Amino acid sequence: MEKLDGKSMDIVEQNIEQLKELFPEVFAEGKIKFDQLQELLGNYVVEDEDHYNFTWHGKRKAGRLAQTPSTGTLRPCKEESVDWDTTQNLFIEGDNLEVLKLLQKSYHRQVKMIYIDPPYNTGKEFIYPDRFQDNLDTYLKYTGQLDDDGYKFSTNTDSTGRYHTNWLNMMYPRLKLARNLLRDDGVIFISIDDNEQANLKKICDDVFGELNFLTDIIWQKKYAPQNDAKYFSDSHEHILCYAKNIDSFSIGLLPRTKEANSRYKNPDNDPRGPWKSSDLTRQEYRPRDDYEITNPKTGKKFSPPKGCSWGRPQETVEEMIGDNRIWFGSDGNSVPSIKRFLSEVKQGITPQTIWERKDVGDTQEGKKLIKEYLGNVSIFETAKPPRLIQRQLLVSNVADEDIVLDFFAGSGSAAEAVMRSETKARYILVQLPEKCDEKTEAYKASYETVADICKERIRRAAKKIQEENPDCKGDFGFKVLKLDSSNIRRWEADFDTLEQDLLNAVDYIKQDRSSEDVLYELLLKYGLDLTVPIETRTIAGKTVYSIGMGALVACLEKDVSMDVVNGIGGLKEELQPEIMRVVFKDEGFKDDVVKTNALQTLKRYGIEDIKSL
Repeated sequence: MEKLDGKSMDIVEQNIEQLKELFPEVFAEGKIKFDQLQELLGNYVVEDEDHYNFTWHGKRKAGRLAQTPSTGTLRPCKEESVDWDTTQNLFIEGDNLEVLKLLQKSYHRQVKMIYIDPPYNTGKEFIYPDRFQDNLDTYLKYTGQLDDDGYKFSTNTDSTGRYHTNWLNMMYPRLKLARNLLRDDGVIFISIDDNEQANLKKICDDVFGELNFLTDIIWQKKYAPQNDAKYFSDSHEHILCYAKNIDSFSIGLLPRTKEANSRYKNPDNDPRGPWKSSDLTRQEYRPRDDYEITNPKTGKKFSPPKGCSWGRPQETVEEMIGDNRIWFGSDGNSVPSIKRFLSEVKQGITPQTIWERKDVGDTQEGKKLIKEYLGNVSIFETAKPPRLIQRQLLVSNVADEDIVLDFFAGSGSAAEAVMRSETKARYILVQLPEKCDEKTEAYKASYETVADICKERIRRAAKKIQEENPDCKGDFGFKVLKLDSSNIRRWEADFDTLEQDLLNAVDYIKQDRSSEDVLYELLLKYGLDLTVPIETRTIAGKTVYSIGMGALVACLEKDVSMDVVNGIGGLKEELQPEIMRVVFKDEGFKDDVVKTNALQTLKRYGIEDIKSL
């Protein structure tokens, strides 16, 4: 019976498998024949060292960090969740690098839109100190789950000598992992200021491909000038926007405004409805389009202005006149123009690259909203207004059941934006439990971490939205999961503690872990959605979990008998999943005979994927 390991998806192995599908001929005895691969790629291989390349100290190590599997897991926390049994939303507390690794199997190519508001690297914000090794241990020490008194993360000041480098090394592996999660028609938005905009653009070109760059949105983040500014008063931020695959991405239109629609009138009571006139002339001379247009009702003739020509061929204009699509004015003596009907124009407005505060809000609005929810406890001076992210949802064409990811959740604005949207989209938020300074009002109000503030903001925002829209049937809950080390003990024998290590090897599930903890680790290992329904059954006196209508069945009890095994086979016949996978504890069987027979019995029921912990 094959055993499950305690690591997340191996991205290098996955990349190799994809390469095998594209170029099977370049593999020999499990190795890649690069000479043959280069021959197949032809002129697309860079052969000289003079080509443009964006690099910095530590880039290769940072890239390898994204490929290193995580040994962590996500533990369920029902007591901090809302609507645990029904919600499709997730709030994950932990270092987002490790969390992104853990999400690779369950959400690979599943996310429609990503929005992140990462640290801007001004020298004041919190920076994630990736050590290129033992990243999970670093996180566990920071959160007090491993003994290391006084362990804390520092800010990234310009006096370190690696100011931009540290920031790039933090962002690079996270963006690489994020790209893996995007659907082919997915899109990512990243907020940034002038300090790192140029570097972020280059790093995104590297990760997403410069051909997939959509735009650099300029967001008016504030209105009033800052009179104490040394040079210019900073009134904007950037939002870089990249598609996963620009050929698959479709831009969403913004709703037409009443002001835009009011320009359409119907002075001639045309049955096709309101219209507005549009110039028929072309501001250049084309001899073919220099002709007279005659108003059939008055007989008056019109020629194009000197140096210009008509914008349509003569035969086309004559057809339009016959279809009442040319307007000669209410008295019939005006220069002919084209009637453009409201019913025939695009039922939306193409997004522009400048987003004004009157349309999407500003930082003052974001800050004011959090104060409304939480009082004076906010530590978010530049919180994003939900309206800003709601516009991103619109232009991304986010629809029902689509997943929106924010792995720098901060104040939780993305969650509120999704809840306020007109779709039934889902969100996944990731936030580090960064400790609140003891001097802050947030800490005095019993908020120990930024994650605590974020969760409470989402709860209160959900309540307010429901009060404003009592008939709304949206999903206002969220499941809280927390990053931790694997539930399965690793074999790390030490001569001085060998006896205890041997005992731990027998009882390899950590003592402080519950069956639900183990279940969620199984979801990650098998790549199942973390909001999939879990049903509890009792078979022959033992608890059996049916996950996703039988997609995965787990029995984590001891003394498992053949009655339990046959009962699981009966579940296969009852639920009839396309594939059923079954997991037992390795030492959970009544004896070795049951363990041996279990494999053969389950195979007779058509269950081939059987593993042990």
